[in-house]
Amino acid sequence: MRTALTELVGCRYPIVQTGMGYVAGARLTAATSAAGGLGVIAAATLPVAEMTSAIRRVKERTDAPFGVNIRADAADAAERVEVMIREGVRVASFALAPRPELIARLKDAGLVTIPSVGARRHAEKVAAWGADAVIVQGGEGGGHTGPTPTTLLLPQVVDAVDIPVVAAGGFFDGRGLVAALAYGACGIAMGTRFLLTRDSPVPDAVKRVYLAANETVVTRDVDGVPHRVLRTPFVESLGRTRLLRAVVNGARFRRLSGLSWAELIGEARRMRRGRELTWAQVLQAANTPVLLRAAMVDGRADLGVMACGQVVGVIGDLPSCEELIGRIMAEAGTVLDGLP
Repeated sequence: MRTALTELVGCRYPIVQTGMGYVAGARLTAATSAAGGLGVIAAATLPVAEMTSAIRRVKERTDAPFGVNIRADAADAAERVEVMIREGVRVASFALAPRPELIARLKDAGLVTIPSVGARRHAEKVAAWGADAVIVQGGEGGGHTGPTPTTLLLPQVVDAVDIPVVAAGGFFDGRGLVAALAYGACGIAMGTRFLLTRDSPVPDAVKRVYLAANETVVTRDVDGVPHRVLRTPFVESLGRTRLLRAVVNGARFRRLSGLSWAELIGEARRMRRGRELTWAQVLQAANTPVLLRAAMVDGRADLGVMACGQVVGVIGDLPSCEELIGRIMAEAGTVLDGLP
Protein backbone atom coordinates (compact mmCIF):
# COMPACT_ATOMS: atom_id res chain seq x y z
CA MET A 1 0.00 0.00 0.00
CA ARG A 2 1.55 3.26 -1.16
CA THR A 3 0.38 6.56 0.31
CA ALA A 4 1.82 10.05 0.75
CA LEU A 5 3.31 8.86 4.07
CA THR A 6 5.14 5.87 2.64
CA GLU A 7 6.44 8.00 -0.24
CA LEU A 8 7.58 10.75 2.15
CA VAL A 9 9.47 8.65 4.70
CA GLY A 10 10.23 5.45 2.79
CA CYS A 11 8.43 2.91 4.98
CA ARG A 12 6.56 0.00 3.38
CA TYR A 13 3.26 0.46 5.18
CA PRO A 14 1.39 3.60 6.34
CA ILE A 15 1.58 2.72 10.03
CA VAL A 16 3.44 4.78 12.64
CA GLN A 17 4.41 3.67 16.13
CA THR A 18 4.27 6.75 18.33
CA GLY A 19 7.04 7.95 20.64
CA MET A 20 5.85 6.79 24.08
CA GLY A 21 8.07 7.76 27.00
CA TYR A 22 9.87 4.80 28.62
CA VAL A 23 8.20 2.47 26.07
CA ALA A 24 9.41 3.40 22.59
CA GLY A 25 13.10 2.68 22.91
CA ALA A 26 15.48 1.05 20.45
CA ARG A 27 13.89 -2.41 20.77
CA LEU A 28 10.31 -1.42 19.88
CA THR A 29 11.36 1.15 17.30
CA ALA A 30 13.61 -1.28 15.44
CA ALA A 31 10.96 -4.02 15.51
CA THR A 32 8.34 -1.66 14.07
CA SER A 33 10.54 -0.31 11.31
CA ALA A 34 11.89 -3.75 10.39
CA ALA A 35 8.27 -4.92 10.02
CA GLY A 36 7.55 -2.14 7.52
CA GLY A 37 6.05 0.55 9.73
CA LEU A 38 7.68 3.73 10.98
CA GLY A 39 9.13 3.28 14.45
CA VAL A 40 9.79 6.37 16.57
CA ILE A 41 12.21 6.57 19.50
CA ALA A 42 10.81 8.47 22.49
CA ALA A 43 13.84 10.61 23.32
CA ALA A 44 12.19 13.31 25.43
CA THR A 45 12.85 11.24 28.56
CA LEU A 46 16.43 10.36 27.55
CA PRO A 47 19.59 12.38 28.12
CA VAL A 48 21.35 13.26 24.87
CA ALA A 49 23.97 10.51 25.28
CA GLU A 50 21.29 7.86 25.79
CA MET A 51 19.30 9.20 22.84
CA THR A 52 22.39 8.87 20.66
CA SER A 53 22.96 5.32 21.89
CA ALA A 54 19.33 4.38 21.16
CA ILE A 55 19.61 5.72 17.61
CA ARG A 56 22.73 3.67 16.98
CA ARG A 57 21.13 0.51 18.38
CA VAL A 58 18.20 0.88 16.00
CA LYS A 59 20.59 1.33 13.05
CA GLU A 60 22.40 -1.85 14.08
CA ARG A 61 19.13 -3.79 13.95
CA THR A 62 17.53 -2.47 10.76
CA ASP A 63 18.25 -0.41 7.66
CA ALA A 64 14.61 0.74 7.53
CA PRO A 65 13.73 4.40 8.17
CA PHE A 66 12.76 5.45 11.69
CA GLY A 67 12.12 8.63 13.64
CA VAL A 68 13.06 10.30 16.91
CA ASN A 69 10.63 12.26 19.07
CA ILE A 70 11.90 15.17 21.17
CA ARG A 71 10.43 18.10 23.05
CA ALA A 72 10.52 21.18 20.88
CA ASP A 73 10.70 23.42 23.95
CA ALA A 74 13.60 21.59 25.61
CA ALA A 75 16.66 23.69 26.37
CA ASP A 76 18.83 21.29 24.37
CA ALA A 77 16.44 20.89 21.40
CA ALA A 78 18.97 22.37 18.96
CA GLU A 79 21.67 19.97 20.19
CA ARG A 80 19.31 17.02 19.79
CA VAL A 81 18.46 18.12 16.25
CA GLU A 82 22.16 18.14 15.40
CA VAL A 83 22.49 14.60 16.78
CA MET A 84 19.62 13.43 14.59
CA ILE A 85 21.21 15.03 11.55
CA ARG A 86 24.64 13.57 12.29
CA GLU A 87 23.25 10.08 12.92
CA GLY A 88 21.19 9.99 9.73
CA VAL A 89 17.74 9.78 11.30
CA ARG A 90 14.99 9.95 8.69
CA VAL A 91 12.14 11.58 10.67
CA ALA A 92 12.09 14.25 13.38
CA SER A 93 8.96 13.97 15.50
CA PHE A 94 7.71 16.60 17.93
CA ALA A 95 4.93 16.55 20.53
CA LEU A 96 4.83 20.35 20.48
CA ALA A 97 5.19 22.69 17.54
CA PRO A 98 8.90 23.09 16.72
CA ARG A 99 10.15 26.61 16.06
CA PRO A 100 10.42 27.62 12.39
CA GLU A 101 14.21 27.74 12.64
CA LEU A 102 14.33 24.12 13.86
CA ILE A 103 12.12 23.01 10.99
CA ALA A 104 14.30 24.92 8.52
CA ARG A 105 17.48 23.32 9.92
CA LEU A 106 15.98 19.83 9.64
CA LYS A 107 14.68 20.40 6.11
CA ASP A 108 18.05 21.76 4.99
CA ALA A 109 19.64 18.55 6.25
CA GLY A 110 17.10 16.36 4.45
CA LEU A 111 15.10 15.16 7.47
CA VAL A 112 11.33 14.86 7.39
CA THR A 113 9.63 16.91 10.13
CA ILE A 114 6.34 15.55 11.53
CA PRO A 115 4.86 17.33 14.57
CA SER A 116 1.90 15.92 16.48
CA VAL A 117 -1.07 18.20 17.13
CA GLY A 118 -4.49 18.03 18.72
CA ALA A 119 -6.23 20.99 17.10
CA ARG A 120 -6.79 22.34 13.60
CA ARG A 121 -5.18 25.70 14.35
CA HIS A 122 -2.00 23.97 15.48
CA ALA A 123 -1.89 21.96 12.25
CA GLU A 124 -2.32 25.15 10.24
CA LYS A 125 0.52 26.78 12.18
CA VAL A 126 3.10 24.02 11.68
CA ALA A 127 2.11 23.64 8.01
CA ALA A 128 2.74 27.35 7.49
CA TRP A 129 6.11 26.99 9.19
CA GLY A 130 7.22 24.28 6.77
CA ALA A 131 6.43 20.96 8.46
CA ASP A 132 6.43 18.08 5.96
CA ALA A 133 3.47 16.24 7.49
CA VAL A 134 1.44 16.24 10.69
CA ILE A 135 0.08 13.63 13.08
CA VAL A 136 -3.39 14.56 14.31
CA GLN A 137 -4.51 12.94 17.58
CA GLY A 138 -8.17 12.92 18.54
CA GLY A 139 -9.50 12.71 22.07
CA GLU A 140 -9.56 8.90 22.05
CA GLY A 141 -5.76 8.85 22.19
CA GLY A 142 -3.70 8.19 25.30
CA GLY A 143 -1.48 10.57 27.23
CA HIS A 144 -2.00 14.29 26.82
CA THR A 145 -5.11 14.67 24.73
CA GLY A 146 -7.81 17.11 23.66
CA PRO A 147 -11.61 17.00 23.71
CA THR A 148 -12.34 16.54 19.98
CA PRO A 149 -12.79 12.96 18.70
CA THR A 150 -10.72 11.78 15.77
CA THR A 151 -13.76 11.45 13.49
CA LEU A 152 -14.36 15.20 13.80
CA LEU A 153 -10.82 16.49 14.12
CA LEU A 154 -9.28 14.50 11.26
CA PRO A 155 -11.51 15.81 8.44
CA GLN A 156 -11.11 19.36 9.76
CA VAL A 157 -7.34 19.14 9.52
CA VAL A 158 -7.33 17.33 6.17
CA ASP A 159 -9.43 20.16 4.72
CA ALA A 160 -7.30 22.87 6.35
CA VAL A 161 -3.74 21.92 5.30
CA ASP A 162 -2.05 20.80 2.11
CA ILE A 163 0.53 18.49 3.69
CA PRO A 164 0.09 14.76 4.45
CA VAL A 165 -1.98 14.06 7.57
CA VAL A 166 -1.53 10.95 9.73
CA ALA A 167 -4.48 10.00 11.94
CA ALA A 168 -4.03 9.03 15.61
CA GLY A 169 -6.41 8.27 18.44
CA GLY A 170 -8.59 5.14 18.40
CA PHE A 171 -6.74 2.99 15.83
CA PHE A 172 -5.81 -0.65 16.30
CA ASP A 173 -6.76 -2.66 13.19
CA GLY A 174 -7.14 -2.72 9.39
CA ARG A 175 -10.68 -1.36 9.48
CA GLY A 176 -9.39 1.76 11.19
CA LEU A 177 -6.65 2.18 8.61
CA VAL A 178 -9.19 2.07 5.77
CA ALA A 179 -11.45 4.50 7.63
CA ALA A 180 -8.57 6.95 8.11
CA LEU A 181 -7.69 6.74 4.43
CA ALA A 182 -11.34 7.41 3.56
CA TYR A 183 -11.23 10.57 5.66
CA GLY A 184 -8.23 11.74 3.64
CA ALA A 185 -5.37 10.70 5.94
CA CYS A 186 -2.26 9.05 4.52
CA GLY A 187 -1.81 6.59 7.37
CA ILE A 188 -2.42 5.89 11.05
CA ALA A 189 -0.31 6.29 14.19
CA MET A 190 -0.80 3.99 17.18
CA GLY A 191 0.58 4.03 20.71
CA THR A 192 -1.39 1.67 22.94
CA ARG A 193 -1.57 -1.05 20.29
CA PHE A 194 2.24 -1.06 19.94
CA LEU A 195 2.71 -0.87 23.70
CA LEU A 196 0.78 -4.16 23.90
CA THR A 197 3.12 -6.22 21.73
CA ARG A 198 5.80 -8.73 22.60
CA ASP A 199 8.43 -6.28 21.34
CA SER A 200 7.38 -3.66 23.87
CA PRO A 201 9.75 -3.43 26.89
CA VAL A 202 6.90 -2.81 29.34
CA PRO A 203 7.01 -5.42 32.15
CA ASP A 204 4.70 -8.40 31.65
CA ALA A 205 2.85 -7.69 34.90
CA VAL A 206 1.92 -4.23 33.65
CA LYS A 207 0.89 -5.58 30.24
CA ARG A 208 -1.50 -7.95 32.02
CA VAL A 209 -3.10 -4.97 33.77
CA TYR A 210 -3.61 -3.27 30.41
CA LEU A 211 -5.10 -6.40 28.84
CA ALA A 212 -7.56 -6.77 31.72
CA ALA A 213 -8.61 -3.12 31.59
CA ASN A 214 -11.62 -1.68 29.83
CA GLU A 215 -11.83 1.85 31.20
CA THR A 216 -9.73 4.99 30.88
CA VAL A 217 -10.14 8.40 32.44
CA VAL A 218 -9.03 11.89 31.43
CA THR A 219 -7.58 13.59 34.49
CA ARG A 220 -5.67 16.75 35.37
CA ASP A 221 -4.35 15.23 38.58
CA VAL A 222 -1.24 13.75 36.96
CA ASP A 223 0.37 16.97 35.76
CA GLY A 224 -2.23 19.71 35.65
CA VAL A 225 -3.38 19.25 32.04
CA PRO A 226 -5.80 16.68 30.51
CA HIS A 227 -4.13 13.26 30.47
CA ARG A 228 -5.85 10.00 29.39
CA VAL A 229 -4.74 7.11 31.59
CA LEU A 230 -6.04 3.80 32.90
CA ARG A 231 -8.52 4.29 35.72
CA THR A 232 -6.88 2.75 38.80
CA PRO A 233 -7.16 3.29 42.58
CA PHE A 234 -3.77 5.01 42.48
CA VAL A 235 -4.92 7.50 39.81
CA GLU A 236 -8.07 8.23 41.80
CA SER A 237 -5.92 8.98 44.86
CA LEU A 238 -3.81 11.57 43.05
CA GLY A 239 -6.35 14.35 43.44
CA ARG A 240 -6.05 14.20 47.23
CA THR A 241 -2.25 14.40 47.35
CA ARG A 242 -1.24 15.98 44.04
CA LEU A 243 0.68 19.04 45.28
CA LEU A 244 2.63 17.23 47.98
CA ARG A 245 3.34 14.36 45.57
CA ALA A 246 4.44 16.85 42.91
CA VAL A 247 7.03 18.38 45.24
CA VAL A 248 8.46 14.95 46.09
CA ASN A 249 8.45 13.79 42.47
CA GLY A 250 10.02 17.02 41.29
CA ALA A 251 13.00 16.24 43.50
CA ARG A 252 13.08 12.62 42.25
CA PHE A 253 12.94 13.72 38.62
CA ARG A 254 15.83 16.13 39.22
CA ARG A 255 17.97 13.25 40.51
CA LEU A 256 16.94 10.90 37.67
CA SER A 257 17.57 13.49 34.95
CA GLY A 258 20.80 14.82 36.40
CA LEU A 259 19.49 18.38 36.23
CA SER A 260 20.55 20.99 38.76
CA TRP A 261 17.83 22.90 40.60
CA ALA A 262 18.59 25.93 38.42
CA GLU A 263 18.19 23.83 35.26
CA LEU A 264 14.95 22.31 36.57
CA ILE A 265 13.54 25.77 37.28
CA GLY A 266 14.59 26.86 33.80
CA GLU A 267 12.72 23.89 32.32
CA ALA A 268 9.67 24.87 34.35
CA ARG A 269 9.80 28.43 33.02
CA ARG A 270 9.95 27.14 29.43
CA MET A 271 6.98 24.85 30.05
CA ARG A 272 4.95 27.73 31.47
CA ARG A 273 5.80 30.20 28.72
CA GLY A 274 2.90 30.67 26.32
CA ARG A 275 0.77 27.89 27.84
CA GLU A 276 -1.16 29.75 30.55
CA LEU A 277 -0.08 27.24 33.19
CA THR A 278 -0.08 28.16 36.85
CA TRP A 279 3.07 27.52 38.86
CA ALA A 280 1.18 24.75 40.65
CA GLN A 281 0.51 23.06 37.29
CA VAL A 282 4.15 23.43 36.30
CA LEU A 283 5.15 21.84 39.59
CA GLN A 284 2.72 18.98 38.98
CA ALA A 285 4.26 18.39 35.54
CA ALA A 286 7.24 16.83 37.30
CA ASN A 287 4.88 13.97 38.18
CA THR A 288 4.65 12.71 34.61
CA PRO A 289 8.11 11.18 34.01
CA VAL A 290 8.36 9.79 37.53
CA LEU A 291 4.90 8.22 37.60
CA LEU A 292 5.22 6.83 34.06
CA ARG A 293 8.59 5.34 34.86
CA ALA A 294 7.22 3.62 37.97
CA ALA A 295 4.84 1.57 35.81
CA MET A 296 6.62 1.29 32.47
CA VAL A 297 10.12 0.55 33.78
CA ASP A 298 9.78 -0.55 37.39
CA GLY A 299 6.62 -2.60 36.81
CA ARG A 300 4.70 -0.96 39.67
CA ALA A 301 1.19 -0.68 38.27
CA ASP A 302 0.04 0.06 41.83
CA LEU A 303 2.32 3.09 42.19
CA GLY A 304 2.51 4.42 38.62
CA VAL A 305 0.44 6.02 35.92
CA MET A 306 -0.39 4.04 32.77
CA ALA A 307 -1.15 6.32 29.84
CA CYS A 308 -3.28 4.68 27.19
CA GLY A 309 -5.97 5.26 24.60
CA GLN A 310 -9.56 4.12 24.73
CA VAL A 311 -8.70 1.24 22.40
CA VAL A 312 -7.30 -0.61 25.41
CA GLY A 313 -10.78 -2.04 25.94
CA VAL A 314 -10.72 -3.89 22.61
CA ILE A 315 -7.15 -5.24 22.73
CA GLY A 316 -6.76 -8.79 23.97
CA ASP A 317 -3.44 -10.15 22.75
CA LEU A 318 0.31 -9.51 22.52
CA PRO A 319 1.49 -10.06 18.94
CA SER A 320 4.95 -9.19 17.71
CA CYS A 321 5.23 -5.95 15.71
CA GLU A 322 5.66 -8.04 12.56
CA GLU A 323 2.50 -10.02 13.30
CA LEU A 324 0.54 -6.90 14.20
CA ILE A 325 1.46 -4.94 11.08
CA GLY A 326 0.91 -7.96 8.84
CA ARG A 327 -2.51 -8.51 10.38
CA ILE A 328 -3.53 -4.86 9.97
CA MET A 329 -2.52 -4.83 6.32
CA ALA A 330 -4.33 -8.11 5.63
CA GLU A 331 -7.48 -6.79 7.30
CA ALA A 332 -7.25 -3.55 5.35
CA GLY A 333 -6.99 -5.50 2.10
CA THR A 334 -10.04 -7.58 2.98
CA VAL A 335 -12.07 -4.49 3.83
CA LEU A 336 -11.05 -2.72 0.65
CA ASP A 337 -11.90 -5.79 -1.45
CA GLY A 338 -15.35 -5.92 0.13
CA LEU A 339 -16.27 -2.34 -0.67
CA PRO A 340 -18.81 -1.91 -3.48
